[in-house]
Parts: sequence; structure tokens; C-alpha cells
Amino acid sequence: MTPPYGLQGRAAVVTGATRGIGLAVARALTEAGARVCVTARDARDVRRTAAELGGAGLAGDVADPAHPRALAEFCVRELGRLDIVVNNAATNRPYGPLMDVDPLVWRTAFTVNVEAPLRLVQQAWRAWMRDHGGTVVNICTEGAVHVGPHVGAYGTSKAALLHLTRQLAGELAPGVRVNSVSPGLIRTDMARFVWEHAEPRLAAALPLARIGSPQDVARAVVWLASDAAEWVTGADLVVDGGTRVRAASASATGSPVQDRLRDRAPTDP
Repeated sequence: MTPPYGLQGRAAVVTGATRGIGLAVARALTEAGARVCVTARDARDVRRTAAELGGAGLAGDVADPAHPRALAEFCVRELGRLDIVVNNAATNRPYGPLMDVDPLVWRTAFTVNVEAPLRLVQQAWRAWMRDHGGTVVNICTEGAVHVGPHVGAYGTSKAALLHLTRQLAGELAPGVRVNSVSPGLIRTDMARFVWEHAEPRLAAALPLARIGSPQDVARAVVWLASDAAEWVTGADLVVDGGTRVRAASASATGSPVQDRLRDRAPTDP
């Protein structure tokens, strides 16, 4: 009998899968028994990651409307099926006060963080899931439920992704389960500008006394993708080290993470 966390015989696609959370998720799915198709913009990184995992890979930009269809069809062709979609690729641009944001640049956040996940789910549905079922996990953020300095576009787009997750869960049931994972501060290149020079202080402000690792998020994704979560859909699993329940004294004048967002600017991941 297959263990409830086992994914033997299933195939998954992970976007933004060559570093950070995406790479950790791709590795964890592989270790759970799934065959994994990875995608990211850099073709060399995609080839390297696919070879490491013994899976498949197709380079491309999720913001390109043609890429999701090509990706879904490639996965079905190479792996024979497409049971799991993990929408991880994201951008934190534009960064800054919303009053200074160019609306044309603002659209970039929604193209990458909302439209691209929808397109990939649509194409996975048409290529496999409509007839065979499956599961979708969207990577959101704990910050989608509160405001923070300079991350208005990112947070708003991720809040839209949270609602998209619930909407798709309702529309695609019962054959396809759709859930999300909302990480807190994770030790990734994308968030390096927040944690790199302040990790001890940031960790001390959290109930679990450390910032997160990509593996913390990956384990949550595997659980949601597995039969252990077969009665879970439309849910958001918060993986934040207790950020939302930290002591009042730690947040009375603003959180350490928000202080870092004010002080530092991000670099492209």
C-alpha cells in the first residue's frame, strides 16, 4: 500500500524550480516518488536541475502567454501524465510606495504572480487533469493578509492569488484539489535583502526562534499534494514560524521584517 505521503507514479511540474523554494519543492516531490518537470528562465539551470532530479525540464518565462501551454504539453509528453502543479515562480517588482509605481510596471506583478498560475492550471486541466484529476499548490505569502512598506504590488498580487486559489478550488472540484502555501520570511535569494544582515534579530522576534528554510515550505507542499490531504481544498497553509502569533511587544512598533523592508531594496532573484 502506498504511504499517504507517497507520490509514486505521479508527475509534477514546478515553476521557478532551479533555486530557493522551487528547487526545494522539486527535490521534495522527487524524494516522495513523483517524477518532476522543472521550468525557469535560464536554460542551463533548467538542464542542470532536471538532470539532478532525474526528471524533465523546459526553459521559459511564465510571463510569456505561450509558455504554460508548451509546458503542460511537454510534461504530458515526457512524463506521460501531469498530476501536480506547483505555481512557485514570482516577482517582487515593482518595489516601493504605490504612489510612485508606474501602472505599466504594476502589471508585471500580476502577470507573473496571478495570470501565469491561472494559465498553467488552465493548460494542465486541458492536457490531463480534466479527465484524470490532480492537485494544484500555489505559493503565496504570509504578507498577503497585511500591509507592509514598499511591497504593495507584491502583496496585492499575492492576495489575488489567494482568492484565485479558492475560486479554482470551487470550480475544479471534485476532481482537482487546489490549495496554497503562504510562507513567512524564508532564507532565499529573493528575500536576502531582508534577512542577510539581520537574521539573529529577525529570528528572535519569532515564536519558533528562526527564519524559515525552503525545505519548510517544500514539506508543506508535499503534504498538500499527497493523499494525506485528500479532503483539503481551497485552503491556505501558513508556514511562518508563528509570525501571526508573535508576542505583542515584538510588533508594537512594527515588525522587524517591516523595518528591513523600509531600509533595504531588493535585488532580482
